Amino acid sequence: MLDIVAITAPIFLIIGAGYLAMASRLLNREQIQGIGTFVLYFALPALVIRALTQNPLSDVIQPSYLLAYGLGSLLVFSLALVVSLTLRRKSLSESALLSLGMSASNSGFIGYPLAATVLGASPAAIFLALNMVVENLLIIPAALILAEAGRQSGASILTVARKTCVRLVRNPILIGLAVGLALATSEISLPGPLVQVIDMLANASGPAALFVIGGTLYGLKVGGMVNDVGQIVIGKLLLHPLAVLLLFMLQPPVDPVWIAGALLFACSPMISVYPLLGRRYGMAEVGAAALMVGTLSAFFTLSAAIWLMHHYGLLPD
Repeated sequence: MLDIVAITAPIFLIIGAGYLAMASRLLNREQIQGIGTFVLYFALPALVIRALTQNPLSDVIQPSYLLAYGLGSLLVFSLALVVSLTLRRKSLSESALLSLGMSASNSGFIGYPLAATVLGASPAAIFLALNMVVENLLIIPAALILAEAGRQSGASILTVARKTCVRLVRNPILIGLAVGLALATSEISLPGPLVQVIDMLANASGPAALFVIGGTLYGLKVGGMVNDVGQIVIGKLLLHPLAVLLLFMLQPPVDPVWIAGALLFACSPMISVYPLLGRRYGMAEVGAAALMVGTLSAFFTLSAAIWLMHHYGLLPD
């Protein structure tokens, strides 16, 4: 078990460093947001571009992975939506945001650094690119379209979908995906200095992202939101990875590394921008509290998940 803690501890120590930087007033909220902007607009797109251009496209695009991770995420999203609407009597907007928290992982800020530590940087970057496709083209648009439909009851679903898609097109991760796919399919070789710049930016993504998560957690509070936070955290850290595993089990056998990578990302807490996405629909405080509890709880659930994957042979000894 100490070997497992040795894997997860550095991840959360860097998160702790970000938290301490805020608590000691070494950095302020705006400076942490500036680092987050660097990661989101430069480091992560560079990481995605590198994953798509440094590996044969046939090795990157894995239909079985996309099917298992995509349908597993969609299954949890749908289940959460039904439970929130029918059993908990939440509005459509609230239900959509609760569902988003349970089915969209913090792939860039926690999933990638963790997978890179456990499996290596190259496969982790491929998993990140695939997960970004699922999250940015399926889960996040579905949640925002439903949330906006609940907020604008007079607008047609097509109008809401169009406006949401227009906003998503400007997402830097999607731009990175588009650039990476264009370069990979055209087989254009980038100049050496540009490749080096992409490598340098990509290598900075892991530690910088973890540091930002720690700074973001400082000052967040949980009080009075136990039911909502509990639903989101249990759904994200337990139901999401179980659903992804179930979808892999229903398919023909695949390389265990693909299953391990999917589970590491699915076991990660909710997306870091979750509170920001919830602000428009009155869910900012719930999102912030869920992000804090989910990130802290993930230390234990991820350690347990890695141990189980070792025990069942999904990870090398």
